[in-house]
Amino acid sequence: MDTKRDILARVYLSFIGIAVLGFLVLGRAVYIQRVEGSYWRALSDSMRQRFVSLDAQRGTIYTENGEMLSTSIPTFDVYFDFQADGLKEKKGKRFNEKIDSFARAMSAYFGDRSAATYSSELKAAFQRGDRYYSLKKKLSFDQYKAFRNFPLANLGRNKSGLIIEVSSKRLVPYGMLASRTVGLSREHILSDGKVKKMNVGLEKSYDSLLSGRDGQRMVQYVAPGTAVPIEGTETEPLDGKDIYTTLDLAIQDITEQALLAKVQQIEALYGTAIVMETATGKIKAIANLGRRPDGSYWEDDNYALRNTEPGSTIKLATLLAVLEKRTSSINDTVTIGSTTKGLVASKWVTDAERSPKPILTVQECFSHSSNIGMSRLALKAFGNKPTEIRDYLKRYGLVDRLPIDLTDLPSPRINPLDQKGSSVGNMLWISFGYGVQVSPLHTLTFYNAVANGGKMMKPYLVSSIRQGGVAYRQFVPTVLANSIARADVIESARRSLEAVVTEGTGRRAFKDLPFSVAGKTGTAQVWDGTYQYKDGVYQASFAGYFPADRPQFSCIVLIRTKPGASDIYGGTLAAPVFREIATKLHAMYVVSPQPVQLAIKKDSSSSQYAGSRTSLLRVYSAMGMQQIDSSANASFVAVRAEHAANQWQAKKSATGGMPDLRDMSLRDAVLQVEQLRANIQLEVRGKGKIKNQSVLPGAPIARGSKLILELN
Repeated sequence: MDTKRDILARVYLSFIGIAVLGFLVLGRAVYIQRVEGSYWRALSDSMRQRFVSLDAQRGTIYTENGEMLSTSIPTFDVYFDFQADGLKEKKGKRFNEKIDSFARAMSAYFGDRSAATYSSELKAAFQRGDRYYSLKKKLSFDQYKAFRNFPLANLGRNKSGLIIEVSSKRLVPYGMLASRTVGLSREHILSDGKVKKMNVGLEKSYDSLLSGRDGQRMVQYVAPGTAVPIEGTETEPLDGKDIYTTLDLAIQDITEQALLAKVQQIEALYGTAIVMETATGKIKAIANLGRRPDGSYWEDDNYALRNTEPGSTIKLATLLAVLEKRTSSINDTVTIGSTTKGLVASKWVTDAERSPKPILTVQECFSHSSNIGMSRLALKAFGNKPTEIRDYLKRYGLVDRLPIDLTDLPSPRINPLDQKGSSVGNMLWISFGYGVQVSPLHTLTFYNAVANGGKMMKPYLVSSIRQGGVAYRQFVPTVLANSIARADVIESARRSLEAVVTEGTGRRAFKDLPFSVAGKTGTAQVWDGTYQYKDGVYQASFAGYFPADRPQFSCIVLIRTKPGASDIYGGTLAAPVFREIATKLHAMYVVSPQPVQLAIKKDSSSSQYAGSRTSLLRVYSAMGMQQIDSSANASFVAVRAEHAANQWQAKKSATGGMPDLRDMSLRDAVLQVEQLRANIQLEVRGKGKIKNQSVLPGAPIARGSKLILELN
């Protein structure tokens, strides 16, 4: 009985122990699931492999002549993998030998921490075995090149444990010049973690072409938020295409500086100026300067595309319309009166200045910018059918949205012309620039058509799209309308525009100018929701072209004054800016009608290139070219070609170091690198001749190291 009791006691004890253990296991499971669940799930997520995106290199935006307006430059993030075999072998012998000299190099070059601090931090990370220790971020290319020559960093990835990640930053080399038109390319991370692009200007209009196609790479997450790339899993990105604009950097600079000087002088709210090539519609310059709170000016908005009441520059449309309708001819007379006010169809119309005489011809009404005269001409033409004036405005491109290569363009707005009681009044206000809102670019396109003999050209900003230097898409001048009016009407309008400058409201601004200009002043009181007429804000403008007898450029200048400004007129604010732009462009670009005999050298060009001596000899022999050979039969030579003479010199580099590959073709560079027998890994970027190499000429060569060749 005692034995049985003893056995049962042991069984019960074992059962109780198992039950307690089970309850402990169950309790721990519940605790892990309920309390620590989020931590372990995150850790599980962090340990898995996944594909991450590799950003494509965004395309570059150029001027028509090839100067960079917006480009992406590489930046480099540097990480340490302290579990790399090359660092761990022999109990970290290589790391311990190199780390102090590496720390001194880091401290000397970057100057942000002492060598001792660098050394202690890196040693601590090595002891922890960090797999993705962040060392430096956003290094420039020059900084990265210097860094790769530091002790330890020059040993290659496996031996040094260094991981380099390349990203890009958008750079606008010329700062403010045309920056609002070229635009911005930036990203914003939303609250849900999604990335939203916030592009404007050409960067937005051509975003899909500039962006290219992203690649991908598999990474292994070794800790929450820390990923290590897996070699050999990359799908290379396809870089974006390059945009070549119609802009000319010199013309843009002239335009922007002339406008800046005036808006600073009068403390204007903003100003815009556009220069267009008359025959083609190419926009050669577009400046947009807005006043910032600190009083400085910057390209903060595209005022060239903003709809406003244009004022008297719209009178050119009224003039064309009444002449085209044949209700008036250019030499007909109009009674203006001897005061600045006149009653037109029961509406009081006011002129800015008293008329020089009580009766003016139609041309004089236009050249002296008489609101009374132009409204009476409009009443005679459209008083019975006010909606008809809209048809003429549409013919002149002042009603519809412009087909220019920019997004988010507004359409012009016109007050109702079919409402009983207000239609005639609205038509009268439209005839001299109120009750209609158009952008400066609309106005310039219209004036350019008159300069072009009636042919309206589509304004455009992009001349070509290229990839790797090869044309992907080419844009050519496009005719929107072969003739916006009869030839005799266009001729009368051109004579009237010239009269504005010789005897009208633009006379003082263009006095003694050595070449002819045609154009029209405009002054409008501003009412736009922010400002009302009582605030005394005015918009001064001048639109025209030059030379008047054979137009090459059309231009518009528009300046919005501050409230209560003392000078408000288009003839005194905008016209002088136009004059400065026209004077400089005439001297630089307008072809003289008298041919000039120039003494030109047989060949004034110069260039330099390099390559294999054998290949160059073969080419020179086939083309019958001569050379001055000072290369001492070197295998690779550098050629300086100038004034039809070709000087050969040996392509040298320090003994045992990296050769100078610049100016070579890729084929010759690969041949020379292979002759080093150092198992160098080549990475090639771009096309053409080699312009830069990541390992400088003469630098020591580490076997198996990486060499980046940049071609242009």
